[in-house]
Amino acid sequence: MRRATLSDPPRFVLAERVRGRVTLRADTGAVAHLFVLEDDIVRLLLLADGTVTSPPSWAIAPGQDDIAEPGRDRLDVTGFACPDFTLTDTPDRLTIETARLRVTIGWHGLHCEWAQRDGDGWRVIARDRPTQAYDFGWWDGRAHHYVARRPGERFYGLGDRTGDADRAGRRFRLTNVDPMGYDAEHDDPQYKSIPYLLVADADGRCHAAFYDSVADVTVDLGRERDNYHGPYRHVVADAGDLDLWMIAGPDPREVTRRFTWLTGRPALMPRWSLGYSGSTMSYTDAPDAAARMASFLERCAEHDLGCTSFHLSSGYTSIGDRRYVFHWNRDKFPDPAGFVGAYAAAGVRLVPNIKPALLRSHPRHDEVAAAGLFVADDAGRPVEAQFWDEVGGYLDFTNPAAAAWWRGQVTAALLDQGIEATWNDNNEYEVWDARARFHGFGQARPAAAMRPVQPLLMTRASRQAQLAARPDARPYVVTRSGMAGLQRYAQTWTGDNRTEWKTLRYNARQAIGLALSGVSNSGHDVGGFAGPAPSPELLVRWVQAGVLMPRFSIHSWNDDGTVNEPWMYPQALPAIARLMALRQTLLPFWYDLLHRYHATYEPMVRPTWLDFPDDPLAWAECDEHLLGPDLLAAPVMAAGATTRALRLPAGADWVHVWTGRRVA
Repeated sequence: MRRATLSDPPRFVLAERVRGRVTLRADTGAVAHLFVLEDDIVRLLLLADGTVTSPPSWAIAPGQDDIAEPGRDRLDVTGFACPDFTLTDTPDRLTIETARLRVTIGWHGLHCEWAQRDGDGWRVIARDRPTQAYDFGWWDGRAHHYVARRPGERFYGLGDRTGDADRAGRRFRLTNVDPMGYDAEHDDPQYKSIPYLLVADADGRCHAAFYDSVADVTVDLGRERDNYHGPYRHVVADAGDLDLWMIAGPDPREVTRRFTWLTGRPALMPRWSLGYSGSTMSYTDAPDAAARMASFLERCAEHDLGCTSFHLSSGYTSIGDRRYVFHWNRDKFPDPAGFVGAYAAAGVRLVPNIKPALLRSHPRHDEVAAAGLFVADDAGRPVEAQFWDEVGGYLDFTNPAAAAWWRGQVTAALLDQGIEATWNDNNEYEVWDARARFHGFGQARPAAAMRPVQPLLMTRASRQAQLAARPDARPYVVTRSGMAGLQRYAQTWTGDNRTEWKTLRYNARQAIGLALSGVSNSGHDVGGFAGPAPSPELLVRWVQAGVLMPRFSIHSWNDDGTVNEPWMYPQALPAIARLMALRQTLLPFWYDLLHRYHATYEPMVRPTWLDFPDDPLAWAECDEHLLGPDLLAAPVMAAGATTRALRLPAGADWVHVWTGRRVA
């Protein structure tokens, strides 16, 4: 078995053809599996040393609402049609062709070219960089993929990245961190890791590329240049194999639906999850937390503001100034069940904050450590990480015993008190110790090799507890962190944003990135979470935008101790009350969009070009978006503005909701 060199890369031969898969083997020991899974989905799994090193997949769940432990085997083709395809073998290359996709692979170096059907012919959508597109041992052992970059290409997706929705010309690091008070225009990385790209040609024809990796991933979309290789983009995963899924277009809406289907059926949550959800850290942090919480209900009733849930911040778990998951502070809440019942009587469900780490001083820390339920090193010693005001241990949800313990605690501490939902927070798993290992369902792996799986499995365990406790009720689960496929289990939001005008604009673009990445049921902390209190004008503008997102929650931890509330400014309250009444009016509309998302994978929030790809001007970055296919939301996002310009997408007639005026 020889060693590959730059001048003489691996030489592959056809080794096997079975249902849905063609296997190529190289004289260096490398193996390439080409999967033909649907007419519009072809996959390349490249094993540089011939063996699978990636953990089982927790992303791929075609049309499914869950994945069985320990995750999906990387060679499994269950759930796919595996259609017939043609295979043409010449001395130079192998060509695999379905009704909609064609991939051509060079025997010498595995150079790939992908094309999608375009009328009676084929249109090339991507081709490997001609020089060293993969790492066959001449770099650093990571999974590299370099693709030639074409003029005018635009790149969307990657989950909740900051900045413009078009990611062209930028570089991103996909790992999970807690960037409280982040700059929504510039900061990176963020809370979620979704290595998915919706690629648009200069003329609006689209396809998608998904890298099924749960290691830390770097995505460069044209920021890097190198004179020796021509224009290129690249994806580098720090561990595991190259596992690339290509989805044919050209319709961006259908590509988005297809990727959502590929990563799992979105959860159909209860209707009440779409109403206004109150929240603030200030109430439960206060010594008179119960009184503050009761006052919230009184103020909602006083101002006739519809509220269906309240996100209960972690102060309810406090001992002193620290937070201890599943511990009720009985000084603040002497009767948890009675407290929950009082809110239920007002028609408001509580959504309590829960965290996956136990501080060193947690009353149950030693018990959990003795049971071996924390992320640990090779010797089984818990690996500690910084968490809030102390170090602590993270529960290891790849250990079935830890997930069972968690389900038991969710049930006893919360669900048995009458609570119906969970808010899974601070679950980025910032475990940076190189000695940390995950249990991996019996196959231990470095924590860095599968970090984003932990928040996904935490959310899954919380959902399972709710289903077991109330099998006839739809669970409501919220998560801050996650990965591709999180829509199967949870609603999400764009995290602890900063109070400033530009956050309003770029949060909206983050939501577009999430929706294009399969995660449509999302929202933002209305009013801004961290930083100064919003001005009356900014609060009103933020509520205007917030009522037009699937998740509508006013939440804050303001620097000056103020609280973002609908009645925060008397002069703004009439406008905010009208907006919240509008939200109540829109609940059937939102519920219909949620059902369509669940049943047919239709994104709830979408850029205008998703439904109007043939309008070149619809592709420009703008401050409007669609809710479903028919309602155009155009919030005002500039300070001092009393009007705004709006260009309606070409290809439909429009009706102005407030006046009935028809516009071409």
